[in-house]
Amino acid sequence: MIRYAVFLIFSFLVVGQVSAASSDISLDTFPVSRVNNNAALQNGAKLYFNYCLGCHGISQVRYSRLKDLGLTESQIKENFFQNSSLANVATTIVSPMKAKDAKVWLGKAPPDLSLTARSRSSHDGSGADWIYTYLRSYYADPSQRTGWNNLVYPGVGMPNVLWDLQGTNKVIFTEETVNGNKTGNKLVSLEITEPGRMTKAEFDENMADLTAFLVWASDPTGQFRKQLGVWVLLFLGVFVFVAWRLNAAYWKDIK
Repeated sequence: MIRYAVFLIFSFLVVGQVSAASSDISLDTFPVSRVNNNAALQNGAKLYFNYCLGCHGISQVRYSRLKDLGLTESQIKENFFQNSSLANVATTIVSPMKAKDAKVWLGKAPPDLSLTARSRSSHDGSGADWIYTYLRSYYADPSQRTGWNNLVYPGVGMPNVLWDLQGTNKVIFTEETVNGNKTGNKLVSLEITEPGRMTKAEFDENMADLTAFLVWASDPTGQFRKQLGVWVLLFLGVFVFVAWRLNAAYWKDIK
């Protein structure tokens, strides 16, 4: 009994430490309708292959799955095959960066993004909300090794690879006090100091598309299963009705 009590106390301590280390920023709501929009998913795929695949693979997905987004095999090969050695669309989508090289250059291998939309889900919001907010929360921070920081993931090791689209942001904090005691910094705003190639609205739209693609990548058959589920429920409804009427017809003469 004592052993279980110690384990329970330790668990609460660990949870408390993790919570204290996490960001207090509220997650923005991801526009979920994008996941059902092939044009948005195709744009998200383009952004992923142009800006993310250099470091992050989605190894649980094959190139052939991109056909589900309304792309032909020739379009997939022409636009998304980064490596000429890829023989066919049955190849899984992996980063060209080797893990051993990544450890030397970056300190550790960048994570695979196949299941990020699921793994980042928490009581604060869905994994899609986390990704959508994270991609739009970078700001310049000279104190960091990369020169960048992130409101959602403080101390993040990844630089802002989308800076040319978003521009450069600066974050404005105010010192927060309670009963005369300093409790830390409170976020006031995130302001653009150097504009990028997109306006804020355009950047938000594109990040919604990129997030939608990563959500799709975490469960490529999700939409098909949902559509199939509707037909299955309709079939079961008709079957139950027919079985009920047939049962009534069988028992009519007996009763």
